[in-house]
Amino acid sequence: MKIKKIGILVAAGVLAAALGLFGCSSSSSSSSSAQSAASSSSATTTSAGYTLQKAGTLTIATSPDFPPFENLENGQYVGLDIEIGKAVAEKLGLTPEFKTLQFDAILPAIAAGGQADCGISGFTVDPEREKTVDFSDSYYIDDQAIAVMKDSSFTSEGIDSQLNNANVTIAVQSGTSGEEYVQENYPNAKCQAYGNSTDAFAAMQAGQANAVCTNKAVVQNMLADAYSDAQIVKNVATGEEYAIAVSKDNPQLTAAIDQALKELKDDGTIDSLINEYL
Repeated sequence: MKIKKIGILVAAGVLAAALGLFGCSSSSSSSSSAQSAASSSSATTTSAGYTLQKAGTLTIATSPDFPPFENLENGQYVGLDIEIGKAVAEKLGLTPEFKTLQFDAILPAIAAGGQADCGISGFTVDPEREKTVDFSDSYYIDDQAIAVMKDSSFTSEGIDSQLNNANVTIAVQSGTSGEEYVQENYPNAKCQAYGNSTDAFAAMQAGQANAVCTNKAVVQNMLADAYSDAQIVKNVATGEEYAIAVSKDNPQLTAAIDQALKELKDDGTIDSLINEYL
């Protein structure tokens, strides 16, 4: 926001009024700074050397619109990532507390601090993301898949040339590896981003998009549960590693999560959860 030069008294009055207004606005930089400062002052350092937003609690940011990894059912967080988050918190002797954020807002929130201790939401580890946050060891490997409506003209044979067309719209979830894949491999098509995968599939079913590209396990889940009138026309072996995002300012927490994940792998918990949800 730019402010013109005015008289000192007038400026002071305007500033006072502005501060009063900003106190009611969550979008203002003043409010954000105040919230960040408050969050920092309330953060606690554990005996293991890592910090937490709330003593005794592992605050986990997630976007619950990515089944079977995270979803809301009857107001409850469910899914593979949710159970892994709970299991990690238990290993650390902490109570898990999940916080809903839109997917593409989670990593910036973790990097900035003040909202959550870590993020688990089907995050694929990649070099760009690693510039802003640290990632734990991986706990799952997934691929990409592309789905279309069964009554469409798209077929598996020659699907790449069919999709890479200016008249084609491919729905993706904003900020995901699916969005990146479409942008890189189908530059002539329109890559339409939505806030969550459910909206992307709904857009395809409504005829607002010709296809959906997202993680394979999610596509399979969507087709089995709600979109039986759609089908997979391409599987892409991307071998994406899912991991938990942690602030670069909290390396001791990353190390503690890594140890917890190792124990959960060694005792078979993660394999059991994967078999249950996928």
